[in-house]
Amino acid sequence: MAREEVDVLQGTLDMLVLKALTWGRMHGYSILAWLRQTTDGELRIEDAALYPALHRMEARGLIEADWGLSENNRKAKFYRLTARGRRELRAESESWTRYVSVIGKVMSANEQPA
Repeated sequence: MAREEVDVLQGTLDMLVLKALTWGRMHGYSILAWLRQTTDGELRIEDAALYPALHRMEARGLIEADWGLSENNRKAKFYRLTARGRRELRAESESWTRYVSVIGKVMSANEQPA
């Protein structure tokens, strides 16, 4: 039975894109493809959300971009992490890990508090 796609939670797209870029320079389609592959196609990210996020992160200095040729010889904008982006990813990752742990405690509670 096929699993239903999960929408990206608000505020997590930037972190996911930064993580994708830890593997090296990528264009937008490659970022989407990596995220789909990594999540076994269960994470739904719309192009309409990705490209504004990339522009926003570029404006914040988290990523840099330059033009190049894609695998199929088409002109594409390639993105890469900056040092500031790596620091942001580290901080967001720590925050997200803590958040998941806290929510996990609530969801696995077996008794009512005293």
